Amino acid sequence: MKLELYQIDAFTESVFHGNPACVVPLKTWLPDEILLKIARENAVAETAFFIDNGDRVHLRWFTPEIEMDLCGHATLATAHCLNSILNYQRDRIIFETKSGDLTVDVKDGVYYMDFPSRMPEASTLPEIISRSLNIQPKEVFKARDYVLVYDSEEDVKNINIERSIFDLINLDPGGVIVTSAGTDSDFVSRYFTPQSSILEDPVTGSAHCSLIPFWSSRLGKDKLFARQISERGGQLYCENKNERVIVAGKAQTYSAGHFWIE
Repeated sequence: MKLELYQIDAFTESVFHGNPACVVPLKTWLPDEILLKIARENAVAETAFFIDNGDRVHLRWFTPEIEMDLCGHATLATAHCLNSILNYQRDRIIFETKSGDLTVDVKDGVYYMDFPSRMPEASTLPEIISRSLNIQPKEVFKARDYVLVYDSEEDVKNINIERSIFDLINLDPGGVIVTSAGTDSDFVSRYFTPQSSILEDPVTGSAHCSLIPFWSSRLGKDKLFARQISERGGQLYCENKNERVIVAGKAQTYSAGHFWIE
């Protein structure tokens, strides 16, 4: 069987930055074990599989290890694939997903994703995570992910994870966000996933389901500009809408081709 494959860098205006995702259009669903093998072979943080049903697009996300409940950058990549490569005729794309219906509005090359809000609540940090960090957070919160708040962007840049300790905990399907107010943005973050083939995710749209309401409340503003300060880096345009959040960004196509499975 011959299938199409697109690799797209999300949350960036140029290739080799942002977060790479693979996008695979399907006509019918393949067995889950095959989808997982394809994601593992692609060796990027997320592979998105979709079926275009006309008024809605059924979308699923797989890491090399598991199927995810929500993935921002692979959703953006899929919207970009539909809009800029496959000539999808609507400026609003409705994705049917494990997290419910997600809409993406396309305007002037920016993809505005409407996601659920996940306001984190005050929490305590598991000892394993604490021991894996070279700098301890000032505050700890949790929704799907742990949200560790630091004093400065410099602290966030300087975070190192001792992976041999960090991988002792399983947060499936969550991870650990480290964040602070930004110097040339409203806030910055990095994102780490224990027991994952890719320890640090370059840009994590779904993490902003918690970061947006948190920083909106703390900074007293609903529209925010965020940077994820991984090695590749990415930019996110954010809006708090109470029960929902808008996570927006641009994308660039890196490659287009085919692959074969038995």
